[in-house]
Amino acid sequence: MKFDELDLSEQLLANIEQVGFKKVTTIQQSVIPAALIGHDIMACAATGTGKTAAFIIPIIQYLMDCPHRKGVRGARVLILAPTRELAVQIGEHAKPLAQNTGVKIAYIIGGVGYDEQEQAFADSTDIIVATPGRLNEYIRNKSFIGRNISILVIDEADRMLDLGFIDEVEAIADATYKRTQTMLFSATLEGKGVSYFEKVLNHPDKFFVESPRSEKKKIHQYMYYADSCEHKNSLLTALLRQDNVARTIVFVKKKEKVVELWHYLEKENVKAVYLQGNLEQEKRISAIQKFQSGEFNVLIATDVASRGLDLPDISHVVNYDLPFSADVYVHRIGRTARAGKKGTAINLVEAHDYPLLAKFERYTGEKISRRVMDGLEPKTRIPVITRKKKTKDSKSTKPAKHKKVRTYRNTYKRSKKE
Repeated sequence: MKFDELDLSEQLLANIEQVGFKKVTTIQQSVIPAALIGHDIMACAATGTGKTAAFIIPIIQYLMDCPHRKGVRGARVLILAPTRELAVQIGEHAKPLAQNTGVKIAYIIGGVGYDEQEQAFADSTDIIVATPGRLNEYIRNKSFIGRNISILVIDEADRMLDLGFIDEVEAIADATYKRTQTMLFSATLEGKGVSYFEKVLNHPDKFFVESPRSEKKKIHQYMYYADSCEHKNSLLTALLRQDNVARTIVFVKKKEKVVELWHYLEKENVKAVYLQGNLEQEKRISAIQKFQSGEFNVLIATDVASRGLDLPDISHVVNYDLPFSADVYVHRIGRTARAGKKGTAINLVEAHDYPLLAKFERYTGEKISRRVMDGLEPKTRIPVITRKKKTKDSKSTKPAKHKKVRTYRNTYKRSKKE
């Protein structure tokens, strides 16, 4: 399907063409027609499938079709994002699509002075992109008038839950009580998340789009066993120096580890930038720009960078620390192999990580190939993983009896022969 088959204005179609969008993605094909006629939307799709354009395009069309009425002041569209980086990215995606349409975009995000954000409340503003925490400060001091909002978008909804923004989102939903349309987007949304956000939506059209199997196969997943922190650091350095490793994101669990690893790579003459939660806004933006421009080809990050950020042409993702959640693992490795390209995900695995590795394989249905690096082979014994017996009532965690215990050492030996 092509964009000119949708009910869009000539100017908007010209902007879409100039941005370089060729075909309508699956999620866009589902969402845009429903959004254009004003339906509430609940949409789930994997990263890199075009979710942002799926709500930005119908929003711009709405604002072109329904210009400001006399007496109505300020923005009529509010887009919520869980992090500052994602909020800025959404705005940057929207601006070229909104050029020559008269649609104006502003931000309300943390880490920016209050005076700098006064433009968001100007009469000429059409779209506000905001983070929940900072926007609620404006709601409390009555600077933000939510009754003028017609469309509310909640992006990365499951991340909102993860970060504990339920109360803030609920307060914003209450403040925008006169809205006529609500759209919710997320890469994953299940269980309590669905039931909570359904309260915010009014009989939504639901779209759940999985990545095609062919897309999943574009990410090659490998693991290297590390028998110590020093061994893991040596593996990482050797990997980053390989000729085929270009733009790489290295994920760690804790913000303290980000700086520690950055100092280590600097000593090893591996140029890198880093991104973590409490970094000043200017430094965060600078790090992303340096990485996007290619000035630095290694980005060390906590999971703040694993969702939503548009970091193109990532050749490799390295999980220096494995995440506890299989969902987070999928989001991390989804930073590579985008826009039809292939990518590589590498896991540096210690003994305590093996149960997680098995969980990720079950969750993705994909094999994580075992590898060793010449000169950096592990010296310690690879741990044994037992399979747990399933019983009818079963919540038992006892190992199955009378069955051979499978070890990952055996698995590795088999893969080595293949």
